[in-house]
Amino acid sequence: MATVNVNGRISDGRDAVISVFDHGFLYGEGVYETLRTYDRRPFLFARHMRRLRRSAQMIALEVPFSDEQMSDEVRRTMAAAALDREAYIRILLTRGIGELTYDLAATPHPSIVIIVKPHEDPAAHIYDNGVRVVIVDIIRNHPGSVNPMIKSNNLMNSALAMQQAITRGAFEGVMRNYRGELSECTTSNLFVVKDNTVLTPPLDAGLLPGITREFVFELGQNTGIVVREQVLRDDDLYGADEAFLTSTTREIVPITAVDGRTIGAGVPGPVTIRLLLEFRSAARSPYLLHERHLG
Repeated sequence: MATVNVNGRISDGRDAVISVFDHGFLYGEGVYETLRTYDRRPFLFARHMRRLRRSAQMIALEVPFSDEQMSDEVRRTMAAAALDREAYIRILLTRGIGELTYDLAATPHPSIVIIVKPHEDPAAHIYDNGVRVVIVDIIRNHPGSVNPMIKSNNLMNSALAMQQAITRGAFEGVMRNYRGELSECTTSNLFVVKDNTVLTPPLDAGLLPGITREFVFELGQNTGIVVREQVLRDDDLYGADEAFLTSTTREIVPITAVDGRTIGAGVPGPVTIRLLLEFRSAARSPYLLHERHLG
C-alpha cells in the first residue's frame, strides 16, 4: 500500500484525494519526478529537483518549495510509510485547482503530491538474460508540441507507445522522432554499443534527459568506457553489438532482441554488464555522497 502526501496531508493510498478541478487532472498540466532509494536514501535527489524545476519552468509553473523543504516533506512521508525495504518515490507538481479555463490566473496555488511505496526490483532474469524490445509506430512528441524534455504528467504519448509494445509481447517500446531517428523508449533512455563505444541519441532527437542517462556518461568517464551522443536509426539498433536501456527504477537493463532480431550474441554483453556493476557499486558507496542524501 502506498503512502501519499497531498499538499501536506499524509494518508494511505485509499484515502488520498485531490480535487477533480485540479488542472493536473483536467488538462494534464503538471510535472513529476520518480526517485528510488538506496540504503533508504533517495538517490541523486538534487539532480531530480533540478530537472523538476526545469520542467516546471518550461510550462510556466511556479515551484512553491525549496529543495530543502521538499526534502523534509519526502522524509516525513517516508517516515509515515515506515517501509522495511527500499522505497519508490514519485513527486508531482500540478497547476492546481481552478475554473475550467486555460488561463494561468485561474490557478494561483499549485498542488503537491508525494507518493511513497515499496520499490520493486525487476526480476533477476531480466538482468541475467536481457529483454526483448520492439520499435513502435507511435512517434515521439514533436518538440514544438509537448516537448519531450518536459517530464510532464501528460503521458498519453508514452502510454500509447507502451500499450503497443505490450500487445506485441515486448518489455519496452522504442520510439522514433518525427525525422525517423531513434529517440528513446516509453519510460527509459536507449543506448547501443558498437565496437566497445556506447552511443545514445542526442537530446535534440526529442527525448527526456534522463538522470540515469546522465549518470552513465559519468560512469563511462570513471571506467574508461567511451560514452557519447550520436544520431541513431533502426539499423544502428539492429546491428549493435550490445544494447541497453536506463531508468531510475530499473538501473541498466540489457536488451538482447529487437523486433525478433537478436542483438549481438543474444546475451547481455560485457560493456553493459560492467556499466551495471559500476552503477550499483556507485549507488551504494560514498561516490557522490552529497547527492545521495536528502537536503
